[in-house]
Amino acid sequence: MISARHKVVLLGDSSPTIALDFLTKTLYFENQQVILQIWDTAGQERFRSLVSSYIRDCSAAIIIYDITNRDSFDNIDGWINDVRNERGDEAVILIVGNKYDLDNQRAIPTEEGQQKAKEYD
Repeated sequence: MISARHKVVLLGDSSPTIALDFLTKTLYFENQQVILQIWDTAGQERFRSLVSSYIRDCSAAIIIYDITNRDSFDNIDGWINDVRNERGDEAVILIVGNKYDLDNQRAIPTEEGQQKAKEYD
């Protein structure tokens, strides 16, 4: 069996994380052991200086925005630039809109979120 270690960084408005949260999970995929490290960084500006050290050796970054918050969506480009500055094109980037259960308070139309994802495809 082949073993691989991957680090995923969550950036943006995923939850009210204070500074940083961390989880390690071992998965088995296609006869390979994958050790997944998930680092949930706070989306607040005051913690932004910490983010580059967590991005530095990540395999993927999941940029999470709040569909009810325009500022959250507008910060996507900055988060992606942070990842690209540290990792170039090596890290996979996913953009995820959360708080789908609050669709009646949606500030970001689905189509706009999809268009943003296509910009970075």
